[in-house]
Amino acid sequence: MSPQTDAERALAQLLVESLNLEEVAPEAIDPEAPLFGAGLGLDSIDALELALAIGQRYGFQLRSDNDENRRIFASLRALSAHVQQHRTV
Repeated sequence: MSPQTDAERALAQLLVESLNLEEVAPEAIDPEAPLFGAGLGLDSIDALELALAIGQRYGFQLRSDNDENRRIFASLRALSAHVQQHRTV
C-alpha cells in the first residue's frame, strides 16, 4: 500500500464519516485500491452520498451524468486529484 497524501487522508476521513463506514479506518484505505467492487465495496448509492459530501465540503458538484465518473471514482487517489483540481473551498 502506498502512503496517503494529506489531501487523500482528509478525503478518506470524509468518505468514512459520510458513508458511516465504522469498520474502516481512514488511514487504512489504500489510495490506489478501487473504491467500488473488490476494493472498498462501495455501490452507486454510496457514490451519490459521497458526491454530496464532497460538494458540501469542497464547494463544487460532481455530476452523475459526467462521462468521467468511472475514472474520477476509480480510487481514493483519483478522486483526491479531481477534488484538488476543482475545489473552490
